[in-house]
Amino acid sequence: MNHQLTLISLLFFTSAIAETSKNLDSHPQFPCKPPHFSSYPFCNVSLSIKQRAISLVSLLTLPEKIGQLSTTAASVPRLGIPPYEWWSESLHGLADNGPGVSFNGSISAATSFPQVIVSAASFNRTLWYEIGSAVAVEARAMYNGGQAGLTFWAPNINVFRDPRWGRGQETPGEDPKVVSEYGVEFVRGFQEKKKRKVLKRRFGSDNVDDDARYDDGKLMLSACCKHFTAYDLEKWGNFTRYDFNAVVTEQDMEDTYQPPFETCIRDGKASCLMCSYNAVNGVPACAQGDLLQKARVEWGFEGYITSDCDAVATIFEYQGYTKSPEEAVADAIKAGVDINCGTYMLRHTQSAVEQGKVSEELVDRALLNLFAVQLRLGLFDGDPRGGRYGKLGSNDICSSDHRKLALEAARQGIVLLKNDHKLLPLNKKHVSSLAIIGPMANNISNMGGTYTGKSCQRKTLFTELLEYVKKTSYASGCSDVSCVSDTGFGEAVAIAKGADFVIVVAGLDLSQETEDKDRVSLSLPGKQKDLVSSVAAVSKKPVILVLTGGGPVDVTFAKNDPRIGSIIWIGYPGETGGQALAEIIFGDFNPGGRLPITWYPESFTDVAMSDMHMRADSSRGYPGRTYRFYTGPQVYSFGTGLSYTKFDYKVISAPIRLSLSELLPQQSSHKKQLLQHGEEQPQYIQLDDVMVNSCESMRFNVLVNVRNTGEIDGSHVLMLFSKMPRVLSGVPEKQLIGFDRVHVRSNEMMETVFVIDPCKHLSVANDVGKRVIPLGIHALFLGDLQHSLSVEL
Repeated sequence: MNHQLTLISLLFFTSAIAETSKNLDSHPQFPCKPPHFSSYPFCNVSLSIKQRAISLVSLLTLPEKIGQLSTTAASVPRLGIPPYEWWSESLHGLADNGPGVSFNGSISAATSFPQVIVSAASFNRTLWYEIGSAVAVEARAMYNGGQAGLTFWAPNINVFRDPRWGRGQETPGEDPKVVSEYGVEFVRGFQEKKKRKVLKRRFGSDNVDDDARYDDGKLMLSACCKHFTAYDLEKWGNFTRYDFNAVVTEQDMEDTYQPPFETCIRDGKASCLMCSYNAVNGVPACAQGDLLQKARVEWGFEGYITSDCDAVATIFEYQGYTKSPEEAVADAIKAGVDINCGTYMLRHTQSAVEQGKVSEELVDRALLNLFAVQLRLGLFDGDPRGGRYGKLGSNDICSSDHRKLALEAARQGIVLLKNDHKLLPLNKKHVSSLAIIGPMANNISNMGGTYTGKSCQRKTLFTELLEYVKKTSYASGCSDVSCVSDTGFGEAVAIAKGADFVIVVAGLDLSQETEDKDRVSLSLPGKQKDLVSSVAAVSKKPVILVLTGGGPVDVTFAKNDPRIGSIIWIGYPGETGGQALAEIIFGDFNPGGRLPITWYPESFTDVAMSDMHMRADSSRGYPGRTYRFYTGPQVYSFGTGLSYTKFDYKVISAPIRLSLSELLPQQSSHKKQLLQHGEEQPQYIQLDDVMVNSCESMRFNVLVNVRNTGEIDGSHVLMLFSKMPRVLSGVPEKQLIGFDRVHVRSNEMMETVFVIDPCKHLSVANDVGKRVIPLGIHALFLGDLQHSLSVEL
């Protein structure tokens, strides 16, 4: 979101929020209040959502309609409709970045889950769903208390393309499949009605109404998939997110940038889509009708489309794409934007209509989409306290169940990157003294990362380690994460000399990476490297290095230094992160997280961040991006993660041959062409030629046996990759086609199965953006195991 709104926008928001906040008492305002305002057709719950929305729009004047085109929607007093704030945030817990959520009331905190990049490192779909569900419960409870809205702008499902991106921490990483599946699970957990059984199990039958009338397309809350599309640059060089033109090939668009959004809509059924600031191939994303209508027409999107904050204004003000504000507003509405975060539509739609640049009918179309979502949320069904979620309240926020879930997410997401000579876990019975050093070691303010609200619990890494070793000393070493001075090194070295074991906390915080701020270096900030080395030089035993931050850091020096025995990445682990780290260090939890991103060396900063190409190009010395296409050196690869135990795999069953002839219609001219035995044999089939619904019939299973051969119970992430034949340009080096997290007891085994859909998992986009399945040998990799699959016609 853009927090640098224009002065006019800011003044409007201030007055509008003041109007809304006057009513933040013990429950929210709502329309259709009896006896004066409950008889309108839009209040009649026996009518369909569409009928009610049409009725409501028909009753509004043009000025009243325009008043709904801002995220701080105006009231319509004559119809009994109060103002409504569309902008609330819930990325990894409720946050007050937007005006929709307020902690100034009877509810003063909410559970802070780990930042998304950390939860993604768990590779646990069930966990992702449960986080979405828990955040939704707290959100609905805050709504009931008049301190939140019902429409939230999460998840962020942009692919983490460049390691310098300040908002990469908000995403599930660099792999389109992982990002897609995280988005689906979070959205389903957050908004869908199917969580009734989960809610009943968690809160008991008295708190959740099971009335069947809520099953007709109703939503608990609205989730928003953002930022559509190819958005992953804040400020770099001469570029800003407000004026950047992302030049994207059709090939990269099809198999990298778009899949998370398509999946979020098709499978997650998200009810909101946010268009981004940037232009895509010369056209601002919020003015690109073919892009936004593709979501509705091809992907089946049913919901509202919002601009990012002031992203309608940037069409004219920053990008100069139109000649006037009215044209910018008209282009956005015609493209399919329904609401503007900001005031640009409020200020310029009337004149745009009067000038004939946009019709009132298109404004009506936008309102129908907006009101349909509000109706699905039950906003026009009367007093929410009498509704399905009306009994959720302050007792359902910061609950012990949610804290346990936040702790489990941190445990599962923390990644052990190095553990020479089994330095970890430490035996607390044999540790009489401990030293923890670093500017983030005793600082809680940035433990959550961006979009963090007011946490239920505020404990630092230092205070949690004190629970294990009472004689634990702390020194910051650097005054802050920027670490521009070594004046604090002396104290750090002194306590390191006297401790049995030393933990150094280094890495990033929000002063280095955040919204509107990209990094220029991948190295540790300032003199942090010198701090780590100075402490390691005097420690009695090898140092334990703990790394914070969402983006990757070049710690090659630490990886290769024998004086640094273990490296643990904790990212931004949320309010329970200190406890999770302490449990892992002392062996109460066996780590199993995997990196969801590639960690690049500092030399990668020579690559222009503005270059959106995914594929490597040796002719211009371009190394490519992400594990799928990157050909250069790595500090740590995608999927890296160690355990205190060892796991062995065995493929129990998998096909060795797969015939795709049944995918093609028998009379297809393309099939006849492919089956001709001329000089050149077919090298792939195009999915455009595949019969509808035939892909499902070609699915196959890969059954795997997993054995824990060590002495410690543990959970393990299995990652199944494929490497396809290079029969066309731009084939990935490899790509993830399946993952699963399993818990296996010591010296026991279990089976898991990967269901492979050839159309999804064995395909790639060609150079014109069409999906194809290469014919030939596809190598399937699971750890060190390899299985060959011959894909034929």
